[in-house]
Amino acid sequence: MKAVANPEVLPWRNGVIATYFASGLVISTLVARLPSVRDALGLSHGEVGLLLLCMTAGSFLSVSASGFIVMRLGSKRTLVLGATLASLAMAGVGIGSAVFGSVALTGLALALQGMGTASWNVASNVQGAAMERALGKGIMPALHGFFSVGTVVGAAAGAIGAATHLSIAWHFGLMALVVLLLVHGGARTFGPDATSTGSGPSNKALLAAAWREPRTLVLGLLVLGMALAEGAAGDWVALALSDGYGSANTVGALGYGVFVTAMTTARMLGGRALDRFGRVLVMRVSAASALAGLLLFVFGPSIQVAMAALVLWGLGVALSFPIAMTAASDDPMRAAARVSVVSTIGYGAFLGGPPLLGLLADRIGLLNALASVGVLVVMSFVLAGATAPVHKTTPEQESTPERKSTPEQKPEPETEPDGQTSVGAATIKE
Repeated sequence: MKAVANPEVLPWRNGVIATYFASGLVISTLVARLPSVRDALGLSHGEVGLLLLCMTAGSFLSVSASGFIVMRLGSKRTLVLGATLASLAMAGVGIGSAVFGSVALTGLALALQGMGTASWNVASNVQGAAMERALGKGIMPALHGFFSVGTVVGAAAGAIGAATHLSIAWHFGLMALVVLLLVHGGARTFGPDATSTGSGPSNKALLAAAWREPRTLVLGLLVLGMALAEGAAGDWVALALSDGYGSANTVGALGYGVFVTAMTTARMLGGRALDRFGRVLVMRVSAASALAGLLLFVFGPSIQVAMAALVLWGLGVALSFPIAMTAASDDPMRAAARVSVVSTIGYGAFLGGPPLLGLLADRIGLLNALASVGVLVVMSFVLAGATAPVHKTTPEQESTPERKSTPEQKPEPETEPDGQTSVGAATIKE
């Protein structure tokens, strides 16, 4: 993708960055104050896990319908509505737990937060990909990097809130207000939205077609493998360092910090690598790095080696989701449907991965269970070719979703660094 100097796109870019940052705030606010929610409701660890399933279920239901919603309303309106729902629901979690002490109300609020967040995330990736094309340079990894920055800031705010004994009702309410201001202010700068196709049977046809497209399904499997590798680190690294290496709990927390820092760094700098080397090569190097880090962590001889392995692991998994989202959005007219399909498949890793790894760890040990994730990382390496750029479809071609492009209808391609072809950024109009 050629770099195109377009100052008019910069406010749009900054607005999208604000929405990604705000999404990180929502996620980390709950995680950071989860002990306070547990104490307010008087729950055991197992009951907390069941409570969090409400949010997971809401997310999974929402992400599978998000493609249709984005096509009906457009990515901008879906993003704003999803973020608003997630923010208000987050405030509801604080009120339901701290004010009413109700598990039912808190569970309902968590389900609504999951629904809003999932739709928000799908719409953000569609909107981010549109802005990336208009900007003319790879920025999707940096957008996800700002999400990670948001999680760090949210976690820090949570630590301060816990240290000062700030009520979670007030804390969650204040954070909801910050998120609403960021999202509604950022959305004002968004450029024209090509994803809204209105109502009608064409939306269902596009979404159904996306579930039958081999490339889209392969992208989903690629994300599934790498998302499991990312989620496994987030869920189990701290415990693996404590149990597998016999380290203190503080060392486990430090190890997770090393992983997150490496991942955030790679996302902030990954756009340059993509512009220079192309998606396929970067994806394959990323998968190789993730596999090397994972295996080195499992079989390493010392805690020092394990920490170095976490750097490789974090660098490896950082770019896979942004790359897949960009690849799924190559065609603006089909972006919403394809991003929805890829996200739905990827969510399977976050939904089923943690409990399956836990059950496997009971039988073969936690470190050995983590090693099994390497099989899916190898799968992602093999499937990396699916991220190669493809041609977009013109609006005229969308009158019949299954209609093939003719040579006269195709834009003039330009050569990508990885030897593939894509449409020049300057010729794409959102």
